[in-house]
Amino acid sequence: MKLFLLKLVAVLLASPVNIVTSTSYDYSASLECLAEPLEPQYRGGIITNPSFIDGAQGWSGDGEARTSHTGNRYLVVHKRTKPHQRATQVVHLQQGMLYTFSAWLQSSEGSCDVIVIFRTGGELVRAGAVEANSGCWSMLKGGLTVDHTGPATLSFQSNNSAAEIWVDSVSLQPFTAEEWRSHQTESIRKARTAVVRLKAVDGNGAAVPNATVFIQQRRPGFPFGCAMPQTILTNAAYQSWFTSRFTVTTFENEMKWYSTERSQGWEDYSVADAMIAFAQRHGIAVRGHNVFWDDPKYQMGWVTALYGEQLRNAANRRLFSVVSRYKGKVIAWDVVNENLHFSFFEQRLGGSFSGEAILQASKINPGAVMFLNDYNTLEQPGDPKSTPEKYARKLTEMKAYTKNVSLDQPNIPFMRAALDKLARAGVPIWLTEVDVFKSPNQAWYLEEVLREGYGHPAVQGIVMWGGWHQEGCNKMCLTDNSFRNLATGDVVDRLLKEWRSEHVAGTTDADGFFQARLFHGEHDIVVVHPSGEMNVSRELTVAPSSSSDDFLQVVVL
Repeated sequence: MKLFLLKLVAVLLASPVNIVTSTSYDYSASLECLAEPLEPQYRGGIITNPSFIDGAQGWSGDGEARTSHTGNRYLVVHKRTKPHQRATQVVHLQQGMLYTFSAWLQSSEGSCDVIVIFRTGGELVRAGAVEANSGCWSMLKGGLTVDHTGPATLSFQSNNSAAEIWVDSVSLQPFTAEEWRSHQTESIRKARTAVVRLKAVDGNGAAVPNATVFIQQRRPGFPFGCAMPQTILTNAAYQSWFTSRFTVTTFENEMKWYSTERSQGWEDYSVADAMIAFAQRHGIAVRGHNVFWDDPKYQMGWVTALYGEQLRNAANRRLFSVVSRYKGKVIAWDVVNENLHFSFFEQRLGGSFSGEAILQASKINPGAVMFLNDYNTLEQPGDPKSTPEKYARKLTEMKAYTKNVSLDQPNIPFMRAALDKLARAGVPIWLTEVDVFKSPNQAWYLEEVLREGYGHPAVQGIVMWGGWHQEGCNKMCLTDNSFRNLATGDVVDRLLKEWRSEHVAGTTDADGFFQARLFHGEHDIVVVHPSGEMNVSRELTVAPSSSSDDFLQVVVL
């Protein structure tokens, strides 16, 4: 009897990119402080005189154009007696458009946090911030949307009135919602999918045309999940709803120090152990959250009563206890939570505490990725404590990155711009604790945030903060108490379906080949011989590293 063989080749095609917009989105950014600023993105977009070639033309207020010794022209906002003194330009903004903004900033002396602000319709809209330094140029990249159409006044502000602010290479580029979505679609195509090519041959190696091919994704490759509270342990309906959707989770409170050692020396990991076991039974990866939390208000009384070596010894015992207990059971650790905004342990044990904790944890559990977990880098354009540059500074110690994202009315252009800058650090980026404050548009905003995160090539995982509680959720519920989807849950289900390779089918061509673009992940493939008498089934994992050198041959009698 002849053999029916199937050869599979998973390849990432280097095919031309088909951008349907008139202007492609520029994902480039810089975290470096450069001797000279780069050229303005989009040639300045709708900004008049973006490189100050024509002096201060198009700009008004407290500024003048200067020329450096290298011949570079830039704008100087003079030393200010008040923070609001500024150089300005009036631009026309349209409701419904998404604007990406960039500029290069320098301080005449020392360093200062500079915020870009648009005054429009009686409101102040912050579009981004950067730490400007003397002697070199730093890139501010941000963005904004507005609620109405009309004029807006652009300005740069800083609370350091002793220094001049130098400005160059300013850009403001508008995109329609359709253009913005097309950027996401094309980025998803390149970053989340690959082309799989298979060939059906008979036992003599001859091609088998008209064989029927069926492909179904069994498990997605992109980690997408939701926080898990201990309520899941005793609710079968919740378990069914959760496990049918998510591949990764973070425990809400059950691993935190105040949950496992309420009284000094009396540890209780029973709840966290049960949740780990539940996740393992269902193939759900767990992010360890967290070893320490730097916010003073979340420290137990017995911890705040300790100082010096007593606190250090307690912290060392805590770190070894929790990290060694779950070694091999978690994929990552948030080692020192929110330590750009708070510094409880650093104030008492020294500024090197976070870096030392990361190093110790990585030695105990070398298989897990160690993350810095904080907030407002993607959510709040005007928070100078957590600009991408300041995250990058911490990353020199921590070597990884994750973002706690809790949004009221998301600023999607700013979110993309911040991810552009963070991507330059070259470390794993996850969005964690993703939620949106309750509002009539909550579901719409959630979809935009999730699409932006999934569509950005630098993001490697997403975890929402929508754990179910009988008494209500933290900020965002996905279901009601009967586990019927709310509008936010419908968004999740719709995106999960959209980001899967479902019911792919077709026939091999005259040369026995079949080709399909599939999302990364684990797939089941069935090929049926044209006679209908023989078929072959195999599993195939499609990953970003798939190449034309990956062959799989299957023989069926």
